[in-house]
Amino acid sequence: MQFSNALLLSTLALATSAAFAANVPIIGLITKTETNPFFVKMKEGARAEAAKASAKLMSAAGKIDGDTAGQITALENMASAGAKTIMITSAGDAIIPTVKKLQAKGVQVIALDSPFDGADALFATDNYKAGVLIGQYAKAALAGKPAKIAMLDLFPGHPVGAQRHNGFLAGFGLKANDAKSNELSTAPEIVCANDTNGDRAKGQTAMENCLQKDPGINVVYTINEPAAAGAYNALKKAGKEKGVLILSVDGGCQGIKDTAAGIITATSQQYPLKMASMGVAAGVEYAKTGKKVSGYTDTGVTLIAAKAVAGVDSKDTKLGLDQCWGNK
Repeated sequence: MQFSNALLLSTLALATSAAFAANVPIIGLITKTETNPFFVKMKEGARAEAAKASAKLMSAAGKIDGDTAGQITALENMASAGAKTIMITSAGDAIIPTVKKLQAKGVQVIALDSPFDGADALFATDNYKAGVLIGQYAKAALAGKPAKIAMLDLFPGHPVGAQRHNGFLAGFGLKANDAKSNELSTAPEIVCANDTNGDRAKGQTAMENCLQKDPGINVVYTINEPAAAGAYNALKKAGKEKGVLILSVDGGCQGIKDTAAGIITATSQQYPLKMASMGVAAGVEYAKTGKKVSGYTDTGVTLIAAKAVAGVDSKDTKLGLDQCWGNK
């Protein structure tokens, strides 16, 4: 997951060529990483919509989730190359001063997936709802048994991480902060909480540490499906994978396969292609009319589970595979 200097430089070189005629909209897409299937699908959606609208797409990514320095460089370079709309999955609030500077020069900046203060608009999953859905499922599937919950989070202060975490607790029926808070709620039922950065290996380590604290954990919330897969590896290694509920968010093809296989109990599926295609359409509209998009657009979320539970609306893994992103 390295910052694509070659990609960015080649794209910037194109920006100075005749291919970028004055009347052709130039739209930028900056993701957190290049290799995560979620962002690969996002780029696919952006490319398809740009081709349909005869717009030119520039793209770049950070080294890892949290690389704000790489995103700031990409923002500045894309604006210099003539992009009048830049879509970004924010790696953190450090990008905000640069965003404001570009907006003052007439650049429309659209947040995809990850909200941040000052974005002109947001196209994203309702991450709080995504958490609520898996929380409700976990509560019903536990069937009245006392809960010992491990929370495998993203990292402190990130709105997506907080919304999923707090939504899960609310769905489970525990007291939790609302969707506007970036603070992670806690509860007596949580016996362990560790950060994973959404990474499989870190998810495994986090789960191993949690099992040392309490080997009786029976519910595992995970920020995403790679972290969930890591958690399952740790449970299996300890001989404790049976009878433990693992809940997650994403809906990538591998995550849906893991759900079908019983590795993940249930997951909330989101739709990155839709986020990016809507962002490109908004960029083309801005280029044509000068009208910026505004507000929040919910791009949808669906609970996917291999087994339905009473009182909770879920869809099966066949539907999840039909709508997933990544390698099928």
